[in-house]
Amino acid sequence: MPSCTSPHRFRRTAALLTALAACVALAGCSSAEPSASPSSAQGEAASGSTGSTGSTEPSRTGGPDQPAPAHVSIPSIGIQSTLMELGLNPDGTVEVPPAEKGMTAGWYSGGSVPGTPGPAVLIGHNDTRFGRAVFHDLKNIRDGAEVLVRDGAGRTLRYTVTGKEAVSKKVFPTDKVYGPTKDSTLRLITCDGEFDADGHTVDNLIVYGALA
Repeated sequence: MPSCTSPHRFRRTAALLTALAACVALAGCSSAEPSASPSSAQGEAASGSTGSTGSTEPSRTGGPDQPAPAHVSIPSIGIQSTLMELGLNPDGTVEVPPAEKGMTAGWYSGGSVPGTPGPAVLIGHNDTRFGRAVFHDLKNIRDGAEVLVRDGAGRTLRYTVTGKEAVSKKVFPTDKVYGPTKDSTLRLITCDGEFDADGHTVDNLIVYGALA
């Protein structure tokens, strides 16, 4: 099964805000064994082999009393998943769900909590070595589609898809994805495109949403 790796590499700034307008990132999914950590911001990064990280995570936007998101569903394309929390790997890259949990999406806890100002980032695999994964059909989503995010307290937030784009991992739009926004916004990220000689997808698919 070909693989795709997905680094997000971050530099801390004094104005971290909603994670990371000043960061360098390549986001998406991983479907094979963890790869070697990158030597540059545009290199292939290691994806976590577990759902945890040994590094210190940026503070999330929303405060300690804000319930973390627990579930996401997209009725129009049949996606439903619980959400695991994702932090940073020891090499500074953002974790992705482990391949053996390919049908589970994750929320990057260094970003915004859904429902608070700023972008909440959900990451899921397209495919893993175990087969198709949770965001396999994300490419079929249309503008205006509803994305429902439920938090641990049982509150459901309704986001509306405002657009999507496939981008090369070499020119990932970091500021557009992770930069601060006045309102509560959502980003869904997975792998996309053709495979390179190493079996890694060359693109990411990014879906943008706004709180309805």
